Amino acid sequence: MLRSLLAYADQDTQVDRLAEQGGRAFVSQSLRPFLLSALLDRDPDTPAIVVAGDDRAARDLAAGLKTWLEPRTVRYYPSRGVTYESHLTPPPHLVGLRIAALDALMGEDQDHAPVVVVSAVALSEKVPDPKLRPHGFTLKQGDLLDLDETARDLVAAGYEHVDQVEDRGQFAIRGGLLDVFPATEDRAVRVDLFGDEIESLRWFSTFTQRSLGDAELVEIEPAAELAEEHRELAEIAALENEDDRPDIAELLPVEDFHPFLALAPQNATIVIAGEEDVAPALADHWQDVTAAFKDRDARHLYVDSNEIDQTLNERANIRLSSIDQDQPFEFRAQSADLQARSLREAEPELEKLNRSGYRTVVTFARKGEGERAAYNLGRLKVHWLDGTPAPDGLITFAHARLQHGFIAPQLHLAVIPEHRLFHRRRATEEPQRTRRRGVLRSFADLRTGDIVVHEDHGIARFAGFDTKTVADITRDYLYLEYAGSDKVFVPVDQLAKISRYVGAGGAHPPLSKLGGTRWDTLKARARRAAQELAGELLNLYAERKRREGHAFPVDTDWQRDFEDAFPFTETPDQRDAIEMVKADMEAPRPMDRLICGDVGYGKTEVALRAAFKAVQDGKQVMLLVPTTILAQQHYGTFTERLKDYPVTIEHVSRFRPPAEQREAVKRFAAGAVDILIGTHRLLSRDVRPRDLGLL
Repeated sequence: MLRSLLAYADQDTQVDRLAEQGGRAFVSQSLRPFLLSALLDRDPDTPAIVVAGDDRAARDLAAGLKTWLEPRTVRYYPSRGVTYESHLTPPPHLVGLRIAALDALMGEDQDHAPVVVVSAVALSEKVPDPKLRPHGFTLKQGDLLDLDETARDLVAAGYEHVDQVEDRGQFAIRGGLLDVFPATEDRAVRVDLFGDEIESLRWFSTFTQRSLGDAELVEIEPAAELAEEHRELAEIAALENEDDRPDIAELLPVEDFHPFLALAPQNATIVIAGEEDVAPALADHWQDVTAAFKDRDARHLYVDSNEIDQTLNERANIRLSSIDQDQPFEFRAQSADLQARSLREAEPELEKLNRSGYRTVVTFARKGEGERAAYNLGRLKVHWLDGTPAPDGLITFAHARLQHGFIAPQLHLAVIPEHRLFHRRRATEEPQRTRRRGVLRSFADLRTGDIVVHEDHGIARFAGFDTKTVADITRDYLYLEYAGSDKVFVPVDQLAKISRYVGAGGAHPPLSKLGGTRWDTLKARARRAAQELAGELLNLYAERKRREGHAFPVDTDWQRDFEDAFPFTETPDQRDAIEMVKADMEAPRPMDRLICGDVGYGKTEVALRAAFKAVQDGKQVMLLVPTTILAQQHYGTFTERLKDYPVTIEHVSRFRPPAEQREAVKRFAAGAVDILIGTHRLLSRDVRPRDLGLL
C-alpha cells in the first residue's frame, strides 16, 4: 500500500547517485526504513542483504521494510540464540525464521527477489549446509496420512511431542486429530482425519483452541537445523560435565558449515545499516567466541570478525550511518510526533504541513479508525492512498501498520502513524493473556506444597512426582497427600482431573479424607446452590426483559472528540466491548452487561465512554468500586479525562471526611453532580440520585 510513496525519493538526486555509485550516507534514524526501501526498490530483481548491529535492530528494520516493500519478500535472519559450544539446539521459532530467510535467499523466485535483514552476530555464525537439515513435508486436504509415520517424521524434524500444543515446534495427537505448530508459522494447524485421509486443515489459536480459518495446504518446515543423528550427539554431549565435554567440532560435520555470506548469491546487494554498530558488534562477538573456545579453534563454526570486515569491504554497496560527520550523502528528517490530544487539535498541524508543500500521509493500522477520523475532520478533506497522486490541499490517509514516521524536508514528505498523531501507544498484534485461575495446563504450573482439588477425591496437598512400576509398566505419577496421612498417586495423563485450589482469603482449607462422604456432600451442596442461583437469575432476567429502559441517543460530536483524545490505540476486544455497550445503551431496555479483562486491558475506558454518553443525555452515573484505593484512582482518571467538558465528578470513601461525603451525596441528590464514584458507601440509604441513568 505504501510502496507508491517511494517515488517521492526521486525528488532528491542524492538517492539516484547513492543507488548507482554506492558509498556512505548519513541517514536520520526515523528515515532509515523508507530511504533503504527506496534504494532497494530501484532494483527489485536483485536479492539484498541488510546488516544491522544486533538482533533487535535487525528485527525492527525488517518490520519497517516489510511495510514499504510489500509484496516483496522481506525476511529477518536472527542469530541462533544459543552458542555452538553450549551443545544446545536453537529454539524452534528462531530455527523457523532462519530457515525461511535462507530458503528465500537461495531461491529462484525472480519476481520477488528477497531482502534478508541479518544481525552482526548471525553473520558471524557459520550455517549448516541445507543438506544437513531434517526433511520437511507438506500437508494437503485430501492427501493420505499415517499418524504413526507422521509422528516419527515430526520428531525427526525436531518437533516435540506434547499433550497440548502451545508453541512453535510442538505437535499433539488426540484420536483422529493432529495438532502441529509449524516452526515458520505464527499459528498452529489442526489436521482432522477421516480414516487415513486428511478431511480438513484449520488454523487455530493455541490459547483458546478455537479455529481461525481453513487452510488448503500447510508446509511443515524443520524445527531444527540439523538432522536427528547430529542433534542427538550434541544433546548427549551437553549432559556431560563442562570439563569432560568433547569438542563440538568433533561431533558435527563442520566441513559442511559455511559463512552466511558464502551462501548468498554473488549478485546480491549488501547494505550496512548502522555502520557505527556493526563493526563493534562483530569484534565483541569474536572476542567472546575465542574466550569460550579457549585453546580450540573456533573457526570451524564461526567466522573471524576480520574476515567478515574484509568481505563487507569488498562486497558492501551502501553504508548507512547515524553519525553526522562529513558523509558524502546526507538525508535528514525529524520524527513525526504531533502529540495532539484529539483530531481537532491535530488538524491545524496537518494543515500547516500541507501549506508548506508537504505530501502529508497519516497511516492507520485499522481502516475503520481512519474512516472514523476522516468523518470527524473539519476543513481538511481526505484522499485514501490508492497509487494515484492526491489532489492539492487534500491530506492522504493510508491503511498500513507503521511503527515510525518522519517529516523529511528534502523529500517534501511527511508520514505520520496514528499513534504519533495522537501520541498513542501502538496496539500490539497479540496481547499477552494470563491463564484462567485454577486451571492447570502443564506440570510446570505445580509446586510442591500447592493445595489442589481432585474432582473425585477432593482437596489435597501436592507432594511431588513419583515413578512407579505396576504390572511391568513404568509410569509417572502425581503424589497427593490427604487428611490422616492418606495418599493418592494420580497418573500424569489424568492431569485434567486436578485443578489448583482457589478460595477466598489466604488460609489453606482442611484436606479431604479418603473414603469419607464429606467431599460428595460438599459437591452435592454446591450443585444445589448453583441450581438455586440459576433459578434466581432466570427470574431476574425475565423481569428485566419485561421492563422498558431509557434509550440513549447516538454518538454526538463531543462523544467522538472525547474518544479521539484517548491516548492509546484500542485493542480489537476493547473496541468490540465499547460498541456493544453503546448498542445496549441505545436500545429501549435495561442494560446488563459483564465485561471481563485483566488489569491494564482498558475496562476503565469502556466505563468512561459509557458514562460520558449518559451524562450528555442529562442522566447521572454511579461508579461502584470494591476498594477505597480504586475509588481514589478512578476519581483521578475520570477527572483528568473529562476536564475539558462540563461534567461534575465527586467521590465518596473513607479517605474523605464525613462532612465532605455528606455534601457530595446532597449535591448528587440535587442533580448538581453528574458522576459519583465510591465504594459500598454508594449503597447507603442516604444516596438518592435525582435521575440515575447508568450504574
